[in-house]
Amino acid sequence: MAAKKALGFWMCTALVVGNMIGSGVFLLPASLGSFGGISIVGWLVSAGGAICLALVFARLGRLVPETGGPYAFARDGFGELGGFLVAWAYWISMWTTNAALAVAFTSYLTVFWPDLATTPILAGAASLGSLWLLTAVNLSGVRTAGAVQLVTTVLKLLPLLAICAVGLFFFNAEHFQPFNASGRGTLPAVSATVTLTLWAFLGLESGTVPAGDVNDAERTIPRATIAGTLIATVVYILGTVVVMGLIAPAVLAESNAPFADAARVIWGPWGAYLLGAGAAISCFGALNGWILLSGQLPYAAARDGLLPAPLARMSRRQTPAVGILASSVIASFLIAMNYTKGLVAAFTFMILLATLATLIPYVFSSLAVFLLRGASGDRPGRLGLGPSIVAGVAFLYSLWAIGGSGQEAVYWGFLLIVAGLPVYVGMVWWRRRNGSAA
Repeated sequence: MAAKKALGFWMCTALVVGNMIGSGVFLLPASLGSFGGISIVGWLVSAGGAICLALVFARLGRLVPETGGPYAFARDGFGELGGFLVAWAYWISMWTTNAALAVAFTSYLTVFWPDLATTPILAGAASLGSLWLLTAVNLSGVRTAGAVQLVTTVLKLLPLLAICAVGLFFFNAEHFQPFNASGRGTLPAVSATVTLTLWAFLGLESGTVPAGDVNDAERTIPRATIAGTLIATVVYILGTVVVMGLIAPAVLAESNAPFADAARVIWGPWGAYLLGAGAAISCFGALNGWILLSGQLPYAAARDGLLPAPLARMSRRQTPAVGILASSVIASFLIAMNYTKGLVAAFTFMILLATLATLIPYVFSSLAVFLLRGASGDRPGRLGLGPSIVAGVAFLYSLWAIGGSGQEAVYWGFLLIVAGLPVYVGMVWWRRRNGSAA
């Protein structure tokens, strides 16, 4: 009888929800405030595309229940080069995401520790401390990291759900008039809100990455991916509606902390502290989840000979320790960059590139579903009409998301991917020189 693996359904679902709901959701209502009620249409369009992607990843998770998630799907569908490009882009995005989440966690701590806002060295130390604390958690074992993810996901959802439930009693429908307050036509307004909201769904693929540590992966990963995406979608849309109903549009558009302002309307000053704690926990939990993935992905690629072999070593606690440590060292460098004058703009741009790099695996995965043959006998190219439409919508949604990141980001993102090709060539040359099979 096989030993039970570290991540069950609830931990895997918490990984999806926790990685999706990070710092961005706490600011999005302010970004959407100037559009009015039509922003809800944008949320629904984004949610539709995200659910199609979730269905694609659910199917792929059943066909290829292997560690690496999008990397494994691209490798099996497009060969080694396709797999390497996805792994390279996705891993780079993880370094920067981890650095950004550590900085965001510290920024929310300023609600309780104001000196962090005025003392860069102290703020940098707090960011590095959170990164390395959670690195230690992940080095101690996947089960421990999964337990932290489950607890922080529950804690981050509680204040958001509390506002959604109680806020309905303070709801003012007049805040949604006019329905389209942007001054643009309906289609341009919806398109703009989709561009803003689609970033909130990044991370829905998280449950597929640590497949080797998921119990009954072929069943658990599809269920957790769909359940996690639906939970996050409900929280996003309901939360935005309630915040818009509590705060006047003109005030909302200028808010630096819309959920905290909404909590202040309901509960008074202590409500802002409640949401400040929720936002900090949200960043902390998301950071834990992405650190977990930042070891699993390079482990899978290194195991296949596409990244240096040390990244495939497992520790005594059965964690890909070298990959986790390498990712956290690079993220530490990026955090230091953020607190160095003159480099903040560079750090911000790298976040944009990281987001773009996360979308590249979505494009590959949406098409890989047409090429893979699963253990159940699915034949490549014969998905049936329904799954084919879903995969097609997921591809177009991913392409639209890449376009929405802007011409400059796409330009530099392309160079980022091409820059990885020498690494691929070097690894293939080394394997051939040493007589290793692919």
